[in-house]
Amino acid sequence: MMTLEAEKELSPEQREELLTTLKGRFEQNRHRHQNIEWAAVQAKLVVNPEKLWSLYEMERTGGEPDVVGQDANTGEYLIYDCAAESPKGRRSVCYDREALDSRKEHKPENSAVEMAGAMGIDLLTEEQYRQLQTLGNFDTKTSSWLKTPAEIRKLGGAIFADFRYGQVFVYHNGASSYYAARGFRGSLRV
Repeated sequence: MMTLEAEKELSPEQREELLTTLKGRFEQNRHRHQNIEWAAVQAKLVVNPEKLWSLYEMERTGGEPDVVGQDANTGEYLIYDCAAESPKGRRSVCYDREALDSRKEHKPENSAVEMAGAMGIDLLTEEQYRQLQTLGNFDTKTSSWLKTPAEIRKLGGAIFADFRYGQVFVYHNGASSYYAARGFRGSLRV
């Protein structure tokens, strides 16, 4: 029987293909990570196979992950989903398990929080989402669930955001709602 850890390992071919894809995206989008060198990022990735697996999942579900900065305190590289629109493989999901369980009919297949957890990533916060939007225009046709503050979630709501009319808009919705054009963006620290 295969263990969960074994399931989260990439084959050598998957690993090389992913690193090639990530390097290509990194080089094509230097404005997202000025003063960071790919060799340093790759060195951290190859010694963290669980992070590589999470990046593989981000890529597989349409996130187009890329480095967007480095934490000055920890030295960790910050990687966000940088697909132009909310990742296709993560749309039509409600916010979390509680919201999914509360739906009586027409339940989506999954929730944003559970999918992110299974992938080993975090939902973007409002602050991270606004930071991402300084690097380009994202979610001009879609929207993305954001990590919702506990006080809002306790009242049954959740927040999401998009980019329209040259502005970032953060909205609220019932956490159990889901739409074909709403997914979620994730972050990973390496």
